Amino acid sequence: MDLTRPTAPAPYDLLPPTATFEVTSESFTDGDDLPEAQVFDDWGFSGGNLSPQLSWSGAPEGTKGYAVSCFDPDAPTPAGFWHWTVVGLPADTTSLPEGAGVEGGAQLPEGAFMTATDYGTKAFGGAAPPQGDIAHRYVFAVHALDTDDLGIDDSVSCTVAAFNYLQHTIGRAVITGMYRS
Repeated sequence: MDLTRPTAPAPYDLLPPTATFEVTSESFTDGDDLPEAQVFDDWGFSGGNLSPQLSWSGAPEGTKGYAVSCFDPDAPTPAGFWHWTVVGLPADTTSLPEGAGVEGGAQLPEGAFMTATDYGTKAFGGAAPPQGDIAHRYVFAVHALDTDDLGIDDSVSCTVAAFNYLQHTIGRAVITGMYRS
């Protein structure tokens, strides 16, 4: 593995700008390493495979719903790697508990659902960079939306969900965790 390869651009820097607001996590600090709780639990990893706790505030006026995602732009693929997407979060939602991304979504608010990740599951999939690769960025984003209905269901991939929610994003809050195996 080439430890000197450049990192990919920050994914949301390539999109039209939106309003910003704040997201924090009790599970990790922005820019710091993710704890083992947020690491994958297969492929030779023995993490907890739990989505982190997230809280947000200051979304723009006109927010009618949210989508939450986790994307690794540093995955050694031409398209990065989607670790998690939740859509259908009501406008009055301001946090998700650690573990909200477990399969079945029992801790998600009514109406919210997860789409299929690049792991092929409808659940959070933790950090799992190739052994010896550069430190990967796990970009957790809360997207404030101008609609409460994206017209999609849980049969779509994270990429299709992003295509839809990015057309309705009026604000975005981002927090990034790092991980290297």
